[in-house]
Amino acid sequence: MKMLSQTLDRIKPSASNAASQRARDMKAQGMDVIALSAGEPDFDTPEHVKQAALQAMMQGETKYPPIAGIPALREAVVAKFRNDNQLEYHSKQIIVSNGAKQIISNALMATLNPGDEVIIPAPYWVSYPEMVSLCGGTPVTVATQAEHGYKMTAQELEQAITPNTKWLLFNSPSNPSGAVYSWQELRDLSDVLLRHPHVWVMADDIYEKLVYDDSQFFTFPQVEPALIERSLVINGVSKAYAMTGWRVGYGAGPATLIKAMETIQGQTTSGVSSISQWAAVAALTGPQEFLAEWCASFVARRNYVVAALNDAPGLECQTPQGAFYVYPSCAGLLNKATPQGRVIRSDKDFTDALLESEGVALVHGEAFGVAPNFRLSYAASMAQLEDACARIQRFCRSLK
Repeated sequence: MKMLSQTLDRIKPSASNAASQRARDMKAQGMDVIALSAGEPDFDTPEHVKQAALQAMMQGETKYPPIAGIPALREAVVAKFRNDNQLEYHSKQIIVSNGAKQIISNALMATLNPGDEVIIPAPYWVSYPEMVSLCGGTPVTVATQAEHGYKMTAQELEQAITPNTKWLLFNSPSNPSGAVYSWQELRDLSDVLLRHPHVWVMADDIYEKLVYDDSQFFTFPQVEPALIERSLVINGVSKAYAMTGWRVGYGAGPATLIKAMETIQGQTTSGVSSISQWAAVAALTGPQEFLAEWCASFVARRNYVVAALNDAPGLECQTPQGAFYVYPSCAGLLNKATPQGRVIRSDKDFTDALLESEGVALVHGEAFGVAPNFRLSYAASMAQLEDACARIQRFCRSLK
């Protein structure tokens, strides 16, 4: 009898986690490595948020919390959706989980049966198709095009829908491309969804606050109110408030779906750390002015990285409108060789050789469903980005 479940045959490890761990291992061996592989802001959690956590501990808020979230946080989330997105929910339509990732997995586990399909625009976050497979569903990836800004068109969505489609799993701003869908683009996609009432929308809005230039953020039920009854809107405090380690995500949707997700969470992890939840209350209800400063810093870093990568021979990098990633093509470097004779036949060859030669850790694009590309996170100091880009340029120039 085999010890391990056949479930593991359906999934593979996270490529971004693997790249980050390899960089950590190399650093531990004393190597000079710049890791731009993780999706994590380099800013510290705001002081008022940390003070709220300290106060919660001192006041004894250290017991088991309600499975779906403490009332204060669920009400803060209701207010956030009303104020930011003009969406009306009540607290029983809100669930708090251990990061937005658990919101997604709870929803998939609660709704998917064998044969159910989930449409996922590519490039996608590496965990989306794996979570669908883990929950017994079938991921249906739709490869988007660089000339469309890596955004799915209404025609592409229409062609992907079948009688077995249960969800559209959607992310804007996008990890890894940084693409931000406009109101009209969401309007066009919504028109398709209205023609197919059996398809629900899972909108991963975790990068909502990180939108740049003249772009604006919108979510599906905001554009088409009729979709609110078959939408799960997902968000959290990790990216906007530099609280990745606090592990707080939240979702809003029909009460029956939220209750089903609560049942699953109650039999797996139960409620989120009470201390983290009080910190999240402070994040959502406290000062927001620092967000503009952080966004301005991200814009400056983005602009530098895009220009520097476009100066590297063989790379083409679009300017993203949100999140903190760029997703350049390295097609111009395929079939070239390093000075040591290693031939670059794929984006994984490129990122592996770059790490070994120059000590820059990136994530190869095949893991995100569109190749040959790679993801670089510019959520790092300008000094690190300047050093990393110089190394990338040097590596690209060395290929013959």
